[in-house]
Amino acid sequence: MDTDSARPAVTELRLSAFKSHRGVTLPLGPLTLLSGDSGSGKSSVLQAYEILARLGSGDPLERAVGVVAGGASACVPANARPDDQGRRGFRLGCTVDGSVGPVHLDLAVQAEPELRIVGERLTGCGETLLTTALTDPTRSAVQAAWHTAGATPVTRAPLPDDRLATSLLPLRVAGKTEGQRLVLAAAEQVVVALRSAFVCDPRPEAMRGQTADGVADDGRTAGGASGGGGAGRGTGARGGGRGGGPGRPGKGGATGGPGGPTAAPRGRKGARSGGEASGWGHDDERDEGRLRSSCDNLATVLERTSRECARRHAILVAAVRDACSGPVDGLRAVPWQSDATMAAEAAAAGEGGDGVVPGGQGVPDPQAVRTVLDRGDLGEMPVEQLGDGELRFLALALVLLTGPGVLAMDPAGEIPSALQQMTVMADGMDRCMDRRQARELVSLAVRMADRGHVRLLGTVWDPSVAEGLPGVQVLHLGV
Repeated sequence: MDTDSARPAVTELRLSAFKSHRGVTLPLGPLTLLSGDSGSGKSSVLQAYEILARLGSGDPLERAVGVVAGGASACVPANARPDDQGRRGFRLGCTVDGSVGPVHLDLAVQAEPELRIVGERLTGCGETLLTTALTDPTRSAVQAAWHTAGATPVTRAPLPDDRLATSLLPLRVAGKTEGQRLVLAAAEQVVVALRSAFVCDPRPEAMRGQTADGVADDGRTAGGASGGGGAGRGTGARGGGRGGGPGRPGKGGATGGPGGPTAAPRGRKGARSGGEASGWGHDDERDEGRLRSSCDNLATVLERTSRECARRHAILVAAVRDACSGPVDGLRAVPWQSDATMAAEAAAAGEGGDGVVPGGQGVPDPQAVRTVLDRGDLGEMPVEQLGDGELRFLALALVLLTGPGVLAMDPAGEIPSALQQMTVMADGMDRCMDRRQARELVSLAVRMADRGHVRLLGTVWDPSVAEGLPGVQVLHLGV
């Protein structure tokens, strides 16, 4: 089997009517960068992709559109006029390539006056595999019809109007006929591709405020929840209809940022958004050592990855050396102590102190670590002292060099990893970076995309950072 062609991947995104986009079709390659002036809709493209990814993972519609500030109403094109019943909405879709061939998914979402999916169409292999339609506005259900090709050509049944019907098909289709097996294969291809996404928005302020896993800089256990909206899911390709899974942290903007500068304490359950469980959440116990979207637990993850893969860690050190000013001989984790703790220990040792850590909360977790750069003759420097651009480079490089097992995401466990591709979504990929740093990061992305397991969809302010690099597709929006 040609596993490269068998790995499901989103190869086209359609924004028929979404925010500022109308009739827009964007081809997506292994490494796609979006550029354009402010207001050209770069971030909106990533938001549309994330909405589809969340729906494909089993999230209810309301939570999926929550990635957009203002919710569903903000997804509706500004000039869209309501019909006689006061209804307005938006439309989007995608194409997923894989072993089944190109499979097309298109959605029509009603945002006002009630939020619901009013139409869905799944097509592939020259067949209409699934359609849904809202036939009774008084019911919270749509009428679905899927390809059977048996004694009856289609099977009809009601499905919830707040879920992606494609993700529910594996729970409803028996797979007894050739037509049913085609429907199952196409639905699985779409769901696997959509859910294998990781939204990455490294926040330097969060990475500095949380210098060790759950330990604040004054030696106290941090009490706030991280808001890194990681892309971990709690539903499988064959379980896309199951609501639930671990809670997800609060979102901080369109792509998921920190809800506060500190991370959850070791062993605490992830904070839930809106008091409900979400399929895109992560559990701090289960995800120990897994990188969150805001990268506020960078030190813990670097400590883990340096132990587990010396070769990838060496590549990371080389990349950081090329991107940072000053010498970089190594990158390693050391037991963490705050400046306040060290001062207190010195005082307790005989310099007039009482031996109590400021704040009265005790000492940091003995398992906590911080990451330091080995500067050679200049000694060691904690990474939180790096500039914003250098910190973002380090975090994004780590994401590109790892995979789902190291990131706070949960792709389809029943599909072999060799048949999956992870898509990293990075809004403002070159934010805070100079041109040299941004180009080094894109060059690293090229190397990893060539291996066939990582795809990248990012936005950049300066498209020239990709000039001359092979395999990089730059789409200029607003032209």
